[in-house]
Amino acid sequence: MTVDLRMAPWVAAQLRHLLTQRGHAWLLHGSSGLGQYSLGLNLARTWLCEQAHEDGACGKCSSCHAIDVRTHADLCVLMPETSMLEFGWPLSEKNQAELDEKKRKPSKEIRVDAMREAIEFCQRTSARGHGKVVLVFPAECMNVITANTLLKTLEEPPGSVKFILASESANQLLPTIRSRCLAHTMQWPALTASIEWLESQGVEHSQAHSFLKASGGRPEDALKLSSAGGDLGAWTSFPKAMARGDVGFVNGWTAAQLIEALHKLCHDLLARKMGAATRFFDASDLEPDITSLEALLDWSQSLMRAMRTMDHPWNAGLMQEVLVEQARAILHCTS
Repeated sequence: MTVDLRMAPWVAAQLRHLLTQRGHAWLLHGSSGLGQYSLGLNLARTWLCEQAHEDGACGKCSSCHAIDVRTHADLCVLMPETSMLEFGWPLSEKNQAELDEKKRKPSKEIRVDAMREAIEFCQRTSARGHGKVVLVFPAECMNVITANTLLKTLEEPPGSVKFILASESANQLLPTIRSRCLAHTMQWPALTASIEWLESQGVEHSQAHSFLKASGGRPEDALKLSSAGGDLGAWTSFPKAMARGDVGFVNGWTAAQLIEALHKLCHDLLARKMGAATRFFDASDLEPDITSLEALLDWSQSLMRAMRTMDHPWNAGLMQEVLVEQARAILHCTS
């Protein structure tokens, strides 16, 4: 499901700010769902636009149209193949053929061969005369080899090439990558602005706040949850279902969905334990505070380990049972 990524008001305000700055390499970083991709793409669109103004690209020229239809000769988009397919960017003929023939699954990393093609792209003359742009998203999906392949060109780009690295986990980037970029921290929109934007995207007013709560205040994540048919009733019942050890409650959930939900539950229980406000659940959704801090911290570490191995071909049902039983035991652990 591709989210409508037309600029939200808070993204448009950040774009205007960045257009007043100079620099050949930007790192747009922050939590997921705040608009890194939207901001990065619109920044690239404006740099390449034939009639750009202080608020951004014109949206009418041939350059803007070429980006809309994913054929701009001076824009190179680097993403994992899974993201390329999600956002409608074409793969190379070779890679598309490999996927069509089912020789392999779409990559979840930015492949080193794609980075080498991007470096070659940087060496070529601009086709339209307005410079060239390389957009990398999510930048943390570069492995060490891919990132090191980028380093020299990122530091000394040929001609008028500009780079935009958009990241939802900038701490995972190599320090040498971060040091070569100007950093921009994504702004968190106000609650009212997020709800108004969600309503403009077709989310009912009665549900906008709840989807936003379930997404930790991240509006694009809230829109994805709504578009995917998220069940708010099931979400608010999730903590108590885990306390009961109810495996049937998560029947049909993927490993990623279950681990992410458990991460959010663990986060809110830790926040409550430390006297802070919860982010993903209302206080009334949570079980009484009896779990020890040490148990919650151990659980958080265990969930992080599970996240790193969730793509392994485990038995899905058995993995659900293990994760749910672990949650039940933690939620009843007093020492």
